Amino acid sequence: MAIDIKKATWPRKGSLPTFPSTFHSGVQTVDIHVPSALLMIGFLTTPIATTGVSLSEFWAWVRYLAAISADPDLRLTQSFADLDAHQKTILSDDFGMGLPMLWLNDNLRFDRIVDGRYFMQRFAASTGATQHRAAKRGPNKTPDFVARDLSGVWHVVECKGTQSGVGYSSNQLGGKGPPPVGGVAQKLSVIFPPGHTGQRLVCGLSIGVDGREKSKLTIIDPEPDEPLIVKPDQIRNADDAATRGMIAKALRLAGFEATAEVTAAPLGYSVTAVRRKTKKAEKRREAVVAERDARARTELGQAEMLRTKFDEGYLGRELNIDLPRPIPLGSKPVTRVIVRQGVKHDAISELREQPTVAEPTYDDSARWIKEIGSIEIQKDGPSSTFIISGFFRSELIFE
Repeated sequence: MAIDIKKATWPRKGSLPTFPSTFHSGVQTVDIHVPSALLMIGFLTTPIATTGVSLSEFWAWVRYLAAISADPDLRLTQSFADLDAHQKTILSDDFGMGLPMLWLNDNLRFDRIVDGRYFMQRFAASTGATQHRAAKRGPNKTPDFVARDLSGVWHVVECKGTQSGVGYSSNQLGGKGPPPVGGVAQKLSVIFPPGHTGQRLVCGLSIGVDGREKSKLTIIDPEPDEPLIVKPDQIRNADDAATRGMIAKALRLAGFEATAEVTAAPLGYSVTAVRRKTKKAEKRREAVVAERDARARTELGQAEMLRTKFDEGYLGRELNIDLPRPIPLGSKPVTRVIVRQGVKHDAISELREQPTVAEPTYDDSARWIKEIGSIEIQKDGPSSTFIISGFFRSELIFE
């Protein structure tokens, strides 16, 4: 797949952010490992703080497996390109997130990735900050993702995807205006202090279709506008929001939904819940927290009996899927898919003692939180493994 990084959109020398040494300037062709892209899509599209069953926990890995054509470059099959407009939009959005974030993780080395909307809500609740951009869509939506790398630097990413060609993709990227439009307007929501300021990226993916132009990912870094400012003494609140969001996704994928909910929203049903000022209201809030905590304790207490234990002491679930027909992948067709997702057994054992971590995660003494490391994606032929070091493992195996 072609990746076009427009270095001219970065600030002049001496200003932040600097152009990353791991990025190339201009157009370069890179290999995309399809199973790894599907794992990334599955992780990114899993909700953080939603109650109930979500099909996004599994569907991306299986449904989209048949979407990739056998062409040597990345393209969609004609059958997927002929989907109705609504389904095409969903596919474009999912690929428009998964492929850029897969490439960015390889080149920026993240240890946290969190949905922008959750990050803004949780950060605002923990600091009393005013959230400037809260819409789910349109020109005032929050950025798609906020991510931290291994050096503690923060990056803000907005992603766009389309099957309508490179020209339409360029329009999606938008411009700084005034007023800013498109992706430029939608990701200018958070500015971190010097020493923590990373990239402000808008990524536009034009997905190729059989017989048409090839896929192309374009990455720009435009100027910010009216952002939420993270002050130096609030970096730990940002750490807490990103850590909670990522942990909640991993727990949900492993089948621990009640525990995911109390992790994402420890002070009540809502992500933005805070302690109340009156005794009566605070007592009601505490009752809600206690009831949610009890559900999580029950869930974790039954983990050994109801969950699957697999490689290196992970506890979670395994799904075996026989495909309705063989699907070409690499040199041979795939007829069966195995999905394994689990959380470290030691972390589950500690969580049983205290599922609801009400205090900020950076002040918590839990060993399992301190051991969470980098996000790694390991490629092994037609299979792939998504790892949050020290905490979570997700495997996609094709047979």
